[in-house]
Amino acid sequence: MPNFDDTLAYIDRIQKARTPEEVCRALIGVTSRYGLTALLAGTVPKPGTPREEQRSHVMLCDWPKEWMERYVSMNYVDRDPLVTYMKRKPSAVFWHDAIARVGADMEGQRVYGDAGAFKLKDGFAMPLITVEGEVVMVSLGGEEVELSEEAVSVISLASTFAIGRAMQLSTTPVIEHRAELTSREKECMRWAALGKSEWEISQILGISEHTSEKHLLNAKAKLGAANRVQAVAEAIRQGYIS
Repeated sequence: MPNFDDTLAYIDRIQKARTPEEVCRALIGVTSRYGLTALLAGTVPKPGTPREEQRSHVMLCDWPKEWMERYVSMNYVDRDPLVTYMKRKPSAVFWHDAIARVGADMEGQRVYGDAGAFKLKDGFAMPLITVEGEVVMVSLGGEEVELSEEAVSVISLASTFAIGRAMQLSTTPVIEHRAELTSREKECMRWAALGKSEWEISQILGISEHTSEKHLLNAKAKLGAANRVQAVAEAIRQGYIS
């Protein structure tokens, strides 16, 4: 299991990527250590979106080419239990759990039956909510998937950072504003990056749990993040955590 220094090294490789393809390869370099060897990330198309237009929603892709072609040609996005799950309750989930939770019909189960033929027998997916409220789904698959809680944390942070980097590369460069965090906000973010809860941070820093929560919320707002994982990723990118 990697320590936090290893995770920072993974993120450094993602940050140095200069194209979405390089971002994709760098992220797969992290996730493949856990049996997740294929990746698709992008916004979720609305039902009935023309097949060719569906491709414009893809931000990062390292799925087998033949599987991607089949997924689009069969219009699987409208029948995929994982997509249905993310629309109903955007939260991290294993593929097999998504199938069970949405009560997938025969057509929905067929999607994953077909995926298995391309060595994608199970996977893990997570949503990333942008500050504009748009949902970006990251779906990672492989032949054998069994993730510990620590592995999920590493994958979630690396994926969040990768999506942020991909979005950076896809927009016109602008003068970047660096968030001005207070010393306490920086300390709280550093401990949050190590997986500490608000209560644990309060005990470490000798402050109240309410105060540690307030510092984290303030840092998240300044960093323009929608949740804690995104805040940690942005704090790393801006050099507050190293």
